[in-house]
Amino acid sequence: MDTGLRLGAGIADAIRAHGVETYPHECCGALIGRDGEVTATVPLPNTTEEGPRRRFLVRPSDYRQAESGADAAGDHAWPNFSYVIVSVMAGAAEDLRSWKLREDRSAFDEETLAGVSTALTNS
Repeated sequence: MDTGLRLGAGIADAIRAHGVETYPHECCGALIGRDGEVTATVPLPNTTEEGPRRRFLVRPSDYRQAESGADAAGDHAWPNFSYVIVSVMAGAAEDLRSWKLREDRSAFDEETLAGVSTALTNS
């Protein structure tokens, strides 16, 4: 059952900004919150040596530091990861979508994002 993921104020903007900042490479980060609502983001370095334009790797020490920060704030990192993906084209952030890996690891299913427009509009 898709209960979705709610992004608090400024979270979508922070994700998009991090994507633009690291373009053309993959960016990484942690989502912090509770009860299905993201209240903070923690940008993490992409440490892959396999081509950061197409791959990402988060060091365990960086992950543990994000977990410790969430713990200190009284929040929780998600027990089941949401993979929020921002499309960056020619240096500009566009679509924002989220995916969850099935328990059997056979595929990813799109997850509803609440509280955010998934696509930017030029108005």
